[in-house]
Amino acid sequence: MSELRRRGAAGEAEHDHNDREPVEDKYVEADADSAFEGDVADAPPPPDSTPQLLNSALSGMSSRWKNWWIRGIFSLTMITLFFFLIYLGPVMLILLVSAIQVKCFHEIISIGHRFYKSFELPWFRSLSWYFLLCVNYFFYGETVADYFATFVQREEFLQFLIRYHRFISFALYVIGFCMFVLSLVKKQYRLQFYMFGWTHVTLLITVTQSHLIIQNLFEGIIWFLVPVSIVICNDIMAYLFGFFFGRTPLIKLSPKKTWEGFIGGFFLTIIFGFMFSYILAQFQYFVCPVEYNSETNNFSISCKPSELFRLHDYTVPPFLHSLLGWTTVRLYPFQIHSIALSTFGSLIGPFGGFFASGFKRAFKIKDFADTIPGHGGIMDRFDCQYLMATFVHVYIASFIRGPNPSKVLQQLLTLQPDQQLNIYKVLKTHLTEKGAL
Repeated sequence: MSELRRRGAAGEAEHDHNDREPVEDKYVEADADSAFEGDVADAPPPPDSTPQLLNSALSGMSSRWKNWWIRGIFSLTMITLFFFLIYLGPVMLILLVSAIQVKCFHEIISIGHRFYKSFELPWFRSLSWYFLLCVNYFFYGETVADYFATFVQREEFLQFLIRYHRFISFALYVIGFCMFVLSLVKKQYRLQFYMFGWTHVTLLITVTQSHLIIQNLFEGIIWFLVPVSIVICNDIMAYLFGFFFGRTPLIKLSPKKTWEGFIGGFFLTIIFGFMFSYILAQFQYFVCPVEYNSETNNFSISCKPSELFRLHDYTVPPFLHSLLGWTTVRLYPFQIHSIALSTFGSLIGPFGGFFASGFKRAFKIKDFADTIPGHGGIMDRFDCQYLMATFVHVYIASFIRGPNPSKVLQQLLTLQPDQQLNIYKVLKTHLTEKGAL
């Protein structure tokens, strides 16, 4: 059929004397799947990034137990570093999320570059990073406009950037779009458009969802820390249960995942999320929204905790009453919400990992990179975190978030004096009619 198609097209081309490119060129490109399969088969194995000292210390163990110890040591190291950054405050957490975003983007884009560099695509790497800068400029500009309004009001240059932020963002993207069109090379069109889509899907996965993580952080560190810890706990518990008790395969995409690990991780994650939420809900540092203080030019985390973080009495259901002997229990409402977060993180969150496993299998690679010994790349550890962050953002918007007086006040302060006076008159009339004045 392909031969007939070429002959027919060539016949038409002989009678057509316009300046179209020769028809044969349209079919020079091989079928995408077959071409990609050939590249994937030649993927080089990732190097071993484990420190030589650790390799020597564990040399007498079997590969199974050696991997167990390496994963355990570096898991504890990452958890310790993570809690140290939490101690340093929200600025360091924002920088951490941004650094992870850039590294995840680099790992995914590098896979594309590694497999398709033989085609010598022009500007592919440069345009990928340019689009990353454009999208980050858009999202972080939106964040500055939302949370740093009073600071922006003092800087005339920032007022200009915020006022025309979306236009500038669009203009920057259009420049990149035009550069991509100018980079198109005959006989490589399909591949170039494939990589254009590759870059944009990567941006959707990394930048957009990283922005949601930062949005969750501004709602209160607890909305950042609990979901992240839930995914970490589920990952560890599922691994331990699967390592010691796993017998039944869970999904073909991840042959090492077992039903025993999946179920054991689910129940222990629910318990962990419930208890961890109880601990964090007692501290203003974790439960108060992160707000910028224009007087101190710093973030402030102090407030009167909302009802979500105040102890309430709950009636124990009859079947638990007979089992435990309690009629009521005192809980923070956030603990109830933590059950929903833990359920999603345990049942749906792992599908982010399965998705990543399918991606890696498609390119016949074991890990996204070799950044963390025993774990692979940063993306290997944050595939579930991105899905969890999106759920938390939707959950807050749907069930938690209400009007934020501090944010409304910041927006009012950015208005002109006559606009503020008009709002004052309307508000005064409204409160008088309600009997509040």
